[in-house]
Amino acid sequence: MTKSNNLRADTVIVLDFETTGLSPDGGDRAIEIGAVRVEGGRITDRYQSLMNPGQRISGFIEDYTGITNSMLKAAPPCKVVMAEFSDFIEDYNLVAHNASFDSRFLQAELRRLRRLVQGKFACSMLLARRMYQHAPNHKLGTLVAYHQLPNDGTFHRALADAEMTTHLWLKMLSDLTESYGLTDVPFTLMQKIGKTPKASVVRLLKGMVK
Repeated sequence: MTKSNNLRADTVIVLDFETTGLSPDGGDRAIEIGAVRVEGGRITDRYQSLMNPGQRISGFIEDYTGITNSMLKAAPPCKVVMAEFSDFIEDYNLVAHNASFDSRFLQAELRRLRRLVQGKFACSMLLARRMYQHAPNHKLGTLVAYHQLPNDGTFHRALADAEMTTHLWLKMLSDLTESYGLTDVPFTLMQKIGKTPKASVVRLLKGMVK
């Protein structure tokens, strides 16, 4: 990917992890990765794989995700999947819903391989809190229903959640164009919106219009 494309918000990898728990620092591991590649605002590729973390998962995680211990026993080990995934994401910028969670697991799993995350992260949840302040809440499922975004009714599986997050991200870009006339939105602007106080977002965006 060229450096110029890496600056654009419409050219990203949208990803989602399912995991054994909440904290890689506490020994939790990834059990599934799903990702969607977006180039120029169009979906061009996908990646999905279960991965064997070398430990059993709890009944709660089985019920929450639908992923079972027997499914993971038959899956390739984390190191194999994450090496493939590192090649897939290259140096693309990255998007996730609650990116602080997914970025921690991505960094932790790649550190085991002595690899680094090359792209930067943006959080669609933080953006949604600022762009859609009247939504009932900013959980992914709620936002999908609120905007009537495409979905197959599957939640808490990595590729399905990544697909829904992709549609939400593209909706955000479309709304920035429609409401503020912004085109070729830079990735850094999306990061900045996510860190801007809610009351200041409109002023920020109006200031971007030339």
